[in-house]
Amino acid sequence: MQEFGLKPTHSGLAELGIHSANEAHWNLTPAELVEQALANGEGQLTDTGALMCDTGEFTGRSPKDRFIVKDSKTADTVWWGDVNIPFSEEKFDALYTKVVGYLADKKLYVRDAYAGAMPEYQLKLRVVNTKAWHNLFCHNMFLRPGREELKNFAPTFTIICAPEFRADPAVDGTRQHNFAILNLSKKIILIGGTAYAGEMKKGIFSVLNYLLPHEENVLSMHCSANIGQEGDTAVFFGLSGTGKTTLSADPDRHLIGDDEHGWTDKGVFNFEGGCYAKTIDITRENEPQIWDAIKWESIVENTRFFPGTRTVDYTNTSVTQNTRTAYPIYHIDNAVEPSVGGIPKNIFFLTCDAYGVLPPISRLDKGQAMYHFISGYTAKVAGTEAGVTEPQTVFSACFGAPFLPLHPTVYAEMLGKKMDEHNVNVWLINTGWSGGGYGVGSRIKLRYTRAMITAALKGELDEVHLEKHPIFGVNMPTSCPNVPQEILNPRNTWSDKEAYDRQASKLAKAFNDNFGKYAEFANEEILAGAPAKNSSVSV
Repeated sequence: MQEFGLKPTHSGLAELGIHSANEAHWNLTPAELVEQALANGEGQLTDTGALMCDTGEFTGRSPKDRFIVKDSKTADTVWWGDVNIPFSEEKFDALYTKVVGYLADKKLYVRDAYAGAMPEYQLKLRVVNTKAWHNLFCHNMFLRPGREELKNFAPTFTIICAPEFRADPAVDGTRQHNFAILNLSKKIILIGGTAYAGEMKKGIFSVLNYLLPHEENVLSMHCSANIGQEGDTAVFFGLSGTGKTTLSADPDRHLIGDDEHGWTDKGVFNFEGGCYAKTIDITRENEPQIWDAIKWESIVENTRFFPGTRTVDYTNTSVTQNTRTAYPIYHIDNAVEPSVGGIPKNIFFLTCDAYGVLPPISRLDKGQAMYHFISGYTAKVAGTEAGVTEPQTVFSACFGAPFLPLHPTVYAEMLGKKMDEHNVNVWLINTGWSGGGYGVGSRIKLRYTRAMITAALKGELDEVHLEKHPIFGVNMPTSCPNVPQEILNPRNTWSDKEAYDRQASKLAKAFNDNFGKYAEFANEEILAGAPAKNSSVSV
């Protein structure tokens, strides 16, 4: 096997059972990887210098084809079910042998990297790819060791990604030809049959979501985080379409990270070394930081050019609506490195309530915070996803259900404990509708949402009188700087008050119905955070 690049002195591919690959290119620079990708026909350069690549058959993750090996380590700790699908040890070992055999005559790209900006909680990763652009993706998304660190690098977790390898479900135990399998005992993620790069990123997030809470007493979080001029840290949770990226990208604050973090007794740290952002309909006006980051070293996935140019048409969804870009965090001007902040003072749960029920801002007590954290509510509206024509209620536990190996109550109880220890404020922010639901009311103005978040961060709501919502029980400020008072209580914005009451009760029922699957494991304080059941009260 011919080996090129910067290979560590004391560890190689033999430990993985890979002895006879054609070539192994170690820790290549972005320029070298771009050259390789272009030579291999994997992509094209855009007019900003970004590398444009397609992910092929799969343009997103395939949750039903993501497995965890069930063994003595995981049998009684993993939250088994639709999210975490068990895979046998024997089938994994056999499939691993087949994949390693498939790699025997291939050109491989090997990268050593870190996941976790706090050294004491870092995973040392080794990523083995058959595609150069996948290796560039890992350079962008994970933390990058220096040259001296690489000389003595010894991995603690490995990703092998061979998208060209197709499994035989009847023999290999997979559902279909593609798979992403986490083996937490052998510390390997095995990916095949799919070229969607996000499987690698989210695979490591799932690993950290198991290891950190279970073994290190660190709360892992699917969130963005930033730091103010005074050093105060804020955390933003929210599902797609809630404004998480937009609201955390504050020009007056410094970005810690935009997607995955851990919370220790010392503070918050980013898991990643980059950002993986959606690009559908992006403009410099609506997302200036992301727009300016799409340049040399960056990757754009499943996009298309304007005809006759190398300019990307971000409105083009002919491949998928899930067009994305991956870029290193140092492409963001106000990012902090290392990506670490102090103990959060404020946490924001962002939801786009398309029914016009929830207040634009409300303060949650500990029980409510744990309850809403487990619920992870938002609503999809027409245009946000293919096939969505009417508002749809969406719940995703801890704002990241597909990546939770442990039961959601584990993460929620850790959040509650940290609220007690550090006197953290938790706010529920509705970035959705007011004055009626989607199609009747209007979307809450972004400048009002920014003003409410700014007021919370500055402590300007600490002494404001709070009014309790009788159905959801959350505390609504009765005034807020630079925000019209009449929108702070959502019922006031509806012309038909009884219609509001009916819709609020309907949404409360949806919350309670969804929570039923977690109630058995929830403590009394979490259960007390639920909205009122069978309520017909007026607000």
